[in-house]
Amino acid sequence: MKSFRYYFSILLIFLTLTITSCEVVGDIFKAGMWTAVIGIIIVVLFVLWIVRKIRGPRL
Repeated sequence: MKSFRYYFSILLIFLTLTITSCEVVGDIFKAGMWTAVIGIIIVVLFVLWIVRKIRGPRL
């Protein structure tokens, strides 16, 4: 689990340095509203999945 956090931090830092949020949002909305909605839902679900993996099982 420790290596997962290490790789996740490196990935997060890499994405923050290479992609600006305005550029990503602009490109998504150029592709269309439904593409944006689906993309946002996928990103939110992915973030929730990562948070659950980091927090571990609830008892």
